[in-house]
Amino acid sequence: MVLYGTATASTLLEFKASLLSPCPSFGSRPVNPLIQPVKNTIFFPAIKHVSSNSPSQQFKKISNTFVASASTAEVDTLVEKLPADLNVTETEEPNSRVRLSVEVPPVVCEDCYRRVIREFMKKAKVPGFRPGKNVPESILINYIGKQNIQKAIVESILKRTLPHAMSSMTGKALEDSIRIVTKFSEMENTYSSLNSLRYDIIVDVAPEVKWVPEYGYKNLKIVVEIDSEIDAKKASEEELRRRHKSLGSLRIVTDRGVKLGDVAVLDISATTIEADDSDAKSIPSAESRGFQFDTEDGDRILPGFLEAITGIQRGETKTFQYVFPESWAQENLRGIEAKFTVECKELFYRDLPDLDDSIADKLLPGCTTLEEVKKALLEKCLEVEQTAKEQAADNAILDRLCKMVEVDIPRSLFEEQGRELYGAQLLQMQANRQLNDQQLAYLSSAKAVNEFLENNKENINHVIKQNLAVGDIFKRENLQFSTEELVKEVKNSIAEFKRHNQEYDEERVKEQVQEVLEGAEVLEWLRENAEIQYTTR
Repeated sequence: MVLYGTATASTLLEFKASLLSPCPSFGSRPVNPLIQPVKNTIFFPAIKHVSSNSPSQQFKKISNTFVASASTAEVDTLVEKLPADLNVTETEEPNSRVRLSVEVPPVVCEDCYRRVIREFMKKAKVPGFRPGKNVPESILINYIGKQNIQKAIVESILKRTLPHAMSSMTGKALEDSIRIVTKFSEMENTYSSLNSLRYDIIVDVAPEVKWVPEYGYKNLKIVVEIDSEIDAKKASEEELRRRHKSLGSLRIVTDRGVKLGDVAVLDISATTIEADDSDAKSIPSAESRGFQFDTEDGDRILPGFLEAITGIQRGETKTFQYVFPESWAQENLRGIEAKFTVECKELFYRDLPDLDDSIADKLLPGCTTLEEVKKALLEKCLEVEQTAKEQAADNAILDRLCKMVEVDIPRSLFEEQGRELYGAQLLQMQANRQLNDQQLAYLSSAKAVNEFLENNKENINHVIKQNLAVGDIFKRENLQFSTEELVKEVKNSIAEFKRHNQEYDEERVKEQVQEVLEGAEVLEWLRENAEIQYTTR
């Protein structure tokens, strides 16, 4: 039975996702199912990441030096001087995107033409001419083919002009976001007819973070709701009860119905109750066969469930109606009226030893008295309670930050963040052995990833806004972390990658560790400067 109610524990911060779980996107971009070329565009591969002194590492900057090609490209570290200047027009577009309209003058195209001809003369093996010797241009063009020559010239023009066209985007453009949107055939036609070249580049740029109000993150007033289950005293008592129950044995009940303290084996099914008397629909998430129901956990499974089946005996079936509350975690069940059918297959009571000093060591090894056990469990639960409070406070602060910033999120940043979240989920499912090879192949497909991006758009944007807000605060407040801490965490993360036999990119790991450390520093600073009030839910 997989029904569940309101979450009872705070989730970890998304941008603090554990680096100890290697993500497929680290250093292994080619296998990423989302990297797909867009029709009629020319993509250029990512330039090796260049470190930035900016404290905000949520986005990846690119170099302004590379070689362009209609098919593949190699990185070039030199920006070659041109015989004439380009005419580049910048136009801002939505989603932190800039369009660069580039006009290459004829003199530059002519220079590229001469270079291409010289290169072909050096390398082409034209019948009747020794390699490296001058070949009449007309013969060379006929041998290579006019169309092939023209393609090579356009590629040469792109190779030499792209670094200049992109010079204004240095330190602004996001990695993997640069693409020429002009069709290659159009560029060939323009060059052929005008002896010049025009093309458009689309590039995503680092989004600007706008605070409303300005510096609104200072002196926050936060109310944090804590689940009652987090209460240390209550949690320690429940843990003691759990350990005590584990020392008992189950005995069959033959002469009465179920009551509090029993364990029942149940077959459970549920159907909707339709207002218009139409056919009822089953509720798969409420169906279970052989479900072992501990009556002491009754309301955690389904509020009112224990009360509805109290008194049911072995072999007996009971039905009851139930309306799922509006606070139910599964949105599609909120407010739904259902009919539950429960059959009791087996019924047991617990035969427990006396809860005294005689079982102290069994309850908690090393303890000799029951009081020692209670004290040790309480101390541990107090630690858990403090951690849970800090996590709940962090989540509340991040939610508040997200509502205070306005960010025009570029598509490339959205897809990168979404891929990382999806990759982390797949890795976790694989680690838990929840996937077979066929399922993993499907979930790794472009279709599955795109569905994830579409269905989780709000959550992904939320995470990005949180990350950018945190990075901006780190920069504004001149926060720092020690180099020793960075080195230590990078070393630990790499060791974890190796332990899982996962490939990794050390620079990428370092960037991720920096992001986590920056986030930790910012949250600590915000907690110290915020007024936080805790309430029990």
